[in-house]
Amino acid sequence: MLWLTCAVCVLTSMTGTVLCAQSSSVKMARLKYSGGGDWYNDPSCEVNLMNFVRQNTNIQAAPVYEFVDIGTDNLFLYPILFMTGHGTVSFSDADVKRLRAYLENGGFLYVDDDYGMDASIRRELKKIFPGQDLRELPFSHPLFHAHFQFPNGVPKTHEHDAKTPQTFALFDGDRVCVLYTYESNPSDGWADAEVHGDPPNKRLEALQFGTNIVVYALGNRSTSPAK
Repeated sequence: MLWLTCAVCVLTSMTGTVLCAQSSSVKMARLKYSGGGDWYNDPSCEVNLMNFVRQNTNIQAAPVYEFVDIGTDNLFLYPILFMTGHGTVSFSDADVKRLRAYLENGGFLYVDDDYGMDASIRRELKKIFPGQDLRELPFSHPLFHAHFQFPNGVPKTHEHDAKTPQTFALFDGDRVCVLYTYESNPSDGWADAEVHGDPPNKRLEALQFGTNIVVYALGNRSTSPAK
C-alpha cells in the first residue's frame, strides 16, 4: 500500500477497493470508538498540533479537526489516527479486523490516555495484536529524537496520579504502528491554552512531542513482509 502526499491511495484488504483522496496536505483524524469514552473531547488538539507541525517542519500539515468512524472505509484515507478520552473503550470483532488491516498496511495509531482509559485500551489493543504485549519504548528510540530531542522520554504535561510518564508501543515488524502514552497526557497541551490552563512551557513541550509523533509516523510507513 502507498501513502502519498499528493494523493492518498489505499487498497483496503477487506474490500479490495482503492480509495483515493486528492490532497496536498497531511491530516490526522480523530478516531471515533464505542464503549462510552468521550472520544470527541478537546477538538482543538489536532488543529493546534498540525499548525505547529506546519510552522516547524517542511510537512504540509492540514490544521483541521476531522473524525473518522472505524466502520467506514474513510479510515484508510488517513496516515495517522489519534485516539483519546476518559473512560471505556470497546472494539467489536469487525473493528478489530479493520484496525488490524489499517495498521498492517502502513497506518499509525496514537493513543493518549486522558485519564481512565488504561485498563480498557490495553484489553482492546490486545484483541488487535493478540501475539503482542505493549512494550515500553526506551529513551533511545528514534521517536524521541525524530525532530525535537526528548532524552528522558515523553514529557509530563498533565498530572493525574503522580506516576512516572510512560510510552508504550505495538509493532508491525520493526515499525511502531501503535503508540500509547500513559500518565503524561501530551494532547492536553495541544488544546487551546484556556481549556486546561497548562503553562506555556508545558504546552510547548507537548506540541514538540506531538511533532515528533507526526514526523516518525510519516517517515516510517513501510509495511512488514507478508506473513
